[in-house]
Amino acid sequence: MPKASIIYTVVRILFGVLFLIHGIAKLQMGLGNVASWFNSIGLPGGLGYVVAWLELIGGVLLIVGFATRYISIVYIVLMAGAIISVKLPLGLLGDGKAAGFELEIAYLLIALFLTVEPKKGWGIDRLFGASPNAS
Repeated sequence: MPKASIIYTVVRILFGVLFLIHGIAKLQMGLGNVASWFNSIGLPGGLGYVVAWLELIGGVLLIVGFATRYISIVYIVLMAGAIISVKLPLGLLGDGKAAGFELEIAYLLIALFLTVEPKKGWGIDRLFGASPNAS
């Protein structure tokens, strides 16, 4: 397997692990608490449930390499939404009390890479629609 496919696979799996951990953390906090926090920052509380499950399930799907491109597109939208609705006023590096949006930018860029990179690496995606040039 070419190096580019190995790198793609490692990035995909580690990105999935990061989102899985974020999803687990939200479940451990209690989804009601997550919803309350979303309400407290002016977002619909129900969105907290959606985000928690997207992080959890999407993380697992990325780890096994299934629907990578689609999950990554969802994460691009999720990160853009987090930046615009929550983090933008804090600036890139934060305000000294809360983190800025540098992490969300990094996640958005990783998701963009996984969306546009034609290499599939090791994973379930490779079994579906792999072109002869995709390695």
